Parts: sequence; structure tokens; C-alpha cells
Amino acid sequence: MKAFLMYRDRDFNVQADLQPGASTLVQDLELNTLFEAMARGDKFLFDVAKKVVLSSLTDSNAIAYRQQILGDCLQHADTVREIYELAVEAIQREKKIWGYMKSPNSILWRAVEALELFVSMIKRLRQIAEEHGGQFRSEGFVRFFAMVTQELDDEYFHVLQEHLSQLKFQNGVLFSAQLGKGVKGTHYVLRRPLYERQSWIKSIFSKGKSAYSFEIDGRDESGHQALSELREKGINVVANVLAQSTDHILSFFTMLQTELAFYVSCLNLHEQLVRKGEPTCVPVPLASDRLALSAEGLYDVCLMLRLDTRVVGNDLAADNKRLVIITGANQGGKSTFLRSVGLSYLMMQCGMFVAADQFSASVCTGVFTHYKREEDATMKSGKLDEELSRISIIADHIGSGCILLCNESFSSTNEREGSEIGRQVIQALVEAGIKVFYVTHIFELAQAFCREKTDATLFLRAERQIDGQRTFRVVEGGPLPTSYGQDLYKQIFGTADQTAPVESLETRL
Repeated sequence: MKAFLMYRDRDFNVQADLQPGASTLVQDLELNTLFEAMARGDKFLFDVAKKVVLSSLTDSNAIAYRQQILGDCLQHADTVREIYELAVEAIQREKKIWGYMKSPNSILWRAVEALELFVSMIKRLRQIAEEHGGQFRSEGFVRFFAMVTQELDDEYFHVLQEHLSQLKFQNGVLFSAQLGKGVKGTHYVLRRPLYERQSWIKSIFSKGKSAYSFEIDGRDESGHQALSELREKGINVVANVLAQSTDHILSFFTMLQTELAFYVSCLNLHEQLVRKGEPTCVPVPLASDRLALSAEGLYDVCLMLRLDTRVVGNDLAADNKRLVIITGANQGGKSTFLRSVGLSYLMMQCGMFVAADQFSASVCTGVFTHYKREEDATMKSGKLDEELSRISIIADHIGSGCILLCNESFSSTNEREGSEIGRQVIQALVEAGIKVFYVTHIFELAQAFCREKTDATLFLRAERQIDGQRTFRVVEGGPLPTSYGQDLYKQIFGTADQTAPVESLETRL
């Protein structure tokens, strides 16, 4: 039995390695906030959500397959949660079945107990499928419920129950053997019972059995030990086969729990967004050979989860753009916007909804980040060396079709050096077929690309009103030769000379 609720043709491999730089991605995009909201304190949900989100799909058809299943989950959340809880219950109850000895008798006893448990759980699963399966429309759930109702029919349960009843050996154990070397038994084969236990009345009037038999005295410990050893040899093969069958059904429930855990965590997140009145949409994944990206009302879902108020959304039209440079006033929403872009790609490419009114983009082959780091005691060299080292590691793994999000990269040196380093890095990445989003306050760097006037570059700017108020919107606009040092002066000292010339903050520093 296979669930196939994550892929059309295979199970989800929860043990698969994550892409290089995954830990950096978690730090820069503050993904733990997202995972915690999806998990609601459940460690298993946290681990599965993290694994799925960081294991991006690169095929638009595979993404659409998950999106359809998630759509069914959102429509029938109670049923999905019921199936998930059933799988969890089956796994937990199986663990409580006693069985530590490795003898064939112990293995067989535990396997029979486990299979009887699983039979009851599978019956409940089939009942759910019969009652609610017809309401689901996605390819994955339709196939899953069809498998449950067709393969696990009444005849299947009847045969299984009959085998389990016989394997309790209420009428004794019947097996055959051959004599081997040294007059020792070999080729033990368990046989079906030749007769069923009769009532005492029938046994009195029935004819005697035409077979040789003997009895062991109750005080003969050696004889009983020898008989016990013979019995275990006779049931050894069946015990191992039954244990394997138990493992197979357990693996089905384990995979069902794992795959449904992703959708349950999505339900948890969606419920929180709905309660806050934040919009979500089903993103449109486009073929990777297209250079497309557009969004309406795009917002940072992690920031929203930390705030009590709603957050500002942004529109983005970046079709046919290889490079997006974002400039503007400090604390104007540039970093927040950059995170919203990265989060949206990750959420889209794992089959989730996206925090926006509308989102469509070409499928990328990987998301990488290069953010400014604060200096700390663990650094073994200067901040610029550390930045160059990280960009070198990224260059070893990034390739055509990937996306790189840079936030104030190479700002640890002076403006001229930072501008030259940034320009060469950006040009090399863009020429290699990598899409780059670059947040910077270095005017010389942004202006250098602005002078090129290429259609493949989009310039965005954090909006600032005349009185210095930030709207936290990012709009289309070229770089300005100022970082509005007056705003920082007013914020720190409470006033500012409105007649003072507006200079570049970097120049003043």
C-alpha cells in the first residue's frame, strides 16, 4: 500500500539531504518563525515542514499535483486531520505492544497482536474513505481513497481475520519435517490444521484418530523443552513472514503520517492567516525556461506572524528581469520585501499557498541568500573577508536557473570598493543565468547599473514621503544619491535642520 500524497510515483524521503546553504536560508529568511507557526508546538510537524519547505520541487507539474491535494485539504480539513490522527494512533499503539524476546514464538505473538491492531485501524480508514472519499477531487486523494476501498474490501478482511485466528494455534501446531543428517529434523513446514477443536460431546462419540501419537508427562521438563524447541522450528518461517507483513503495514501508516503532516502543518498556518485577515493565493508555477515573476499584495508572512497588526503588501512586475536592485531610505521595508520574495519562492515550490493576492513565477532550481552579518567573536577574519568567503561557497553550488537574494552585501568596506566588488559579482551571476535580487544603500553601485539602461534590470525603491514617513511599500524607481541622513538625525536627537542639504549618509560617516 502506498499513499502517494507528495509525489505521483514515489514516497517522500524524509531522510534526504537538504540543499547546500539550507541553514543560512533558515537564518536569513527567518524560516523558523514559519515552521513554528506550521507546527503549533508539535516537533514532528516542525521537522516535516522544515524538510518539505527546504526541499523545493523543480517541476511545475509536480508542484501542481501537491497544490491540488492541498486544495482538497483546505476544503475538507476535518477529514484530513482525522486520517492523520488515525495514522498517529496506529503507530503509537503498535509501539506499546510488548515484545522484547527474539524467539520465533515471541515474534509470532507480537506480529499477530500488531496485525489485529492494524486490521482495526485499516477498517476505520476504509470507513472514512467510504463516507468522505467522494468529496475529494485531487488526483492524489482520488487514487488514495480508491486504493483503500478497492484493495481493502470485505473479502480481504475476512481472509486476514481467518489467518490471524489460525495463527493463534488454539488447536495446537501442525507442521511437517524431514530427517536430515544425524537423524535431525530439517525442512520444517507449518501446515493447516486437519481438524477443528470439537465439543466434549462430539469428542466422546467420534471415532479415534488413525495416527500415531504420544504424550509427555507433565513433570518431564526436558521433554517439554524439546517440544518447545520443535514448535519454534515449525513456526520460525511463518513468524518471520508475519513480522515482515507487520513492518510493511507499519511503514504504510508511518508514511501516511509523514506525508499528511505537511498538509496538516499547512492547515495550521492557513488558519492563522485567515484569523488575521491576511490573503493567500494559489501561486502559478511556470516553466523554468521562462523568465517570469509577478505578484500583487505580496507580504512577509514571517513578519506578519510576529506582529499583532496587519503588514503592508507590495506589487511586483519583474517579467523578463534578471536583476532587481532595491534601494531607498533606511527602515523603509527593503529587507522585508526581499524576505517576502524568498519566502514566496520556497512556499510555491513545495506546493504551498503563497502570502499574496496573486503570485506567479518561473520555477527556479534553488534559492540562496547572502546577507550582511554583524561582527562577532566567532569570526576569524574581517567582515569583508567573511563576506567574500560566503559568496565563494555560494558560487560553488549555485547555477543557472537559481535565485540569489543579497541584502547589503559588501557594505563592510568603503563605498568605492563595495561598489566594484558588488558590480563584478552581480555581472558574473547574471551572465551565468542566475536571477539576482540586490538590496543596497551603495549609490555608486546602483547608479552604475542604472546607467547601463538594460531591459533585463528592474529598479525598485522603498517609498518615503516628503515628511520622512515610511509607507513600507517598495515601488518602481531608480536610485537616489541620498540615504536621508536627516531622518536618522531626527530619530536620534528628536529634531533636524530642514534647511540642511541632504547628503549621502555614507559620505557623512
